[in-house]
Amino acid sequence: MQQGELQSILVVEDEADIRKIIKVSLENVGGFEVEMCASAHEALEVLPNRNPDLILLDVMMPVMDGPTLLKEIKQNTNSKDIPVIFLTAKVQSHEVEEYMDMGVIGVISKPFDPVELPEKIKHLWQTMSPA
Repeated sequence: MQQGELQSILVVEDEADIRKIIKVSLENVGGFEVEMCASAHEALEVLPNRNPDLILLDVMMPVMDGPTLLKEIKQNTNSKDIPVIFLTAKVQSHEVEEYMDMGVIGVISKPFDPVELPEKIKHLWQTMSPA
């Protein structure tokens, strides 16, 4: 995977209010191209037709949670190399360690500051080890 400039982000978040905040934050503050998905199933439908630089993925979602979707993403040849950042309220050190062991490049805690969100994502992008 080449680690160029981060431009496009696919966001998977089930809560509409949080999706709106993330979209405004990443587009207006971060200057990113953003595609929003309201569920893991929607993300699986969208992903084959997109090639985002990064996926921002909510951990706790109904039907299919973030870790399960992450496994699906990593098993697919076309999406397995896309870096993923988890977004979650569960950020105790043992939980973060578990998430990192799953192969995400970072974990961002909820609630988050919309003004700081793009910088946190850029920082994780820049510090990830090249694949």
